[in-house]
Amino acid sequence: MYMNTELLAPAGSPEGLRAALYFGADAVYCGGPMLQLRAGAAAFSFEELAAAVEYTHSLGKKLYVTVNCFATNEEITLVGEYGKRLLETGVDAVIVSDLGVLAELREKCPELEVHISTQANTQNYKAIEMWHSLGAKRVVLGREMTMEQIEGLKGKIPSDCELEVFVHGAMCMAYSGRCLLSSFMNNRSGNRGQCSQPCRWSYYLVEEKRRNMFIPVIEEAGATAVLSSTDLKSISFLDRLSAAGISSFKIEGRMKSPYYVATVVNAYRQYMDGKASLDECDRELDCASHRPYASGFYFGEAKASPENDGLYRQSCSFIGIVLGETPDGGYTVEMRNRFKKGDVLEILSPHSMGEKLTVLGITGENGESKDEAVLVQEKVTMYGDKRLFMGDMLRKRI
Repeated sequence: MYMNTELLAPAGSPEGLRAALYFGADAVYCGGPMLQLRAGAAAFSFEELAAAVEYTHSLGKKLYVTVNCFATNEEITLVGEYGKRLLETGVDAVIVSDLGVLAELREKCPELEVHISTQANTQNYKAIEMWHSLGAKRVVLGREMTMEQIEGLKGKIPSDCELEVFVHGAMCMAYSGRCLLSSFMNNRSGNRGQCSQPCRWSYYLVEEKRRNMFIPVIEEAGATAVLSSTDLKSISFLDRLSAAGISSFKIEGRMKSPYYVATVVNAYRQYMDGKASLDECDRELDCASHRPYASGFYFGEAKASPENDGLYRQSCSFIGIVLGETPDGGYTVEMRNRFKKGDVLEILSPHSMGEKLTVLGITGENGESKDEAVLVQEKVTMYGDKRLFMGDMLRKRI
């Protein structure tokens, strides 16, 4: 069913990119040196982009670069040369929001493929038709569209115009991501990739003349994150999205850890390939840190959920990543959380789903036998009773 549907994953770092591709993404999207809507920590330099493109293409997969800020007068003059350099680097497409950015790219480097970002709030067939007439090959639909509205696009848009939707990850209280709360509170604009996520903070109510009396704003028992959205999960209705003509399923999370990306991509890949059941994949998605899951706007207006306490939860902790096999049958593991001899860990791998492994022994970097690995990012040799592959990750049930 999903043979022609792309699974598109976030890459906030080279490590995240490798994880996304290893666990089954068909394409990745990342930020470049300018005009990308994430903090600088998630931006690739030109050198990193070139290496990422080479690696991604070696696997027969694609890489897209986000150029989705709304440009100022000063920035718009740089867009043409920036697009040319991205094209020379070999990126497969750029993702834009700004009409001026699109115009500059079409004029200065018309051979560069352009996708329209969800930030453009595209929610009707005439807007899609217009973007396509201006040279866009793909449109990422506004997150506020319902399933029925998406299905209503069929037969009304150009047959060669691709549609993409978000299927998983953090949702924003703002309209298609356009928010000024972070700008107002601490001069960090979410529309410039600097959001400090104040919607996820806890708040108190203060009466004007009683400045020292702080009353908790309680949404549910023990929770005060009244502005925090739920996280989107669409795995149970991918078939309906596919039947509606969606050609790319997008996962949110360029600021997320490689472990998060690996976990989510693996679940969607295994389900799309028919290798795991919906129940198994739902259980897999609970292993990554997330707010309460919901279906967003797909089935009507998003409403406050009694289960949304604004708090993050996960059923597993990330233990380490497998860097390779050692000559004596062990595995080099870069440790992220403590584990010890005798622990039963789960293997996160594209080759299996939830397989367990018992730690039979641990050797330190200097060859010394250890009962426990305790130093974060220490590279130890671990011996277990299951086969592992380079790129696999290990986790522990909480």
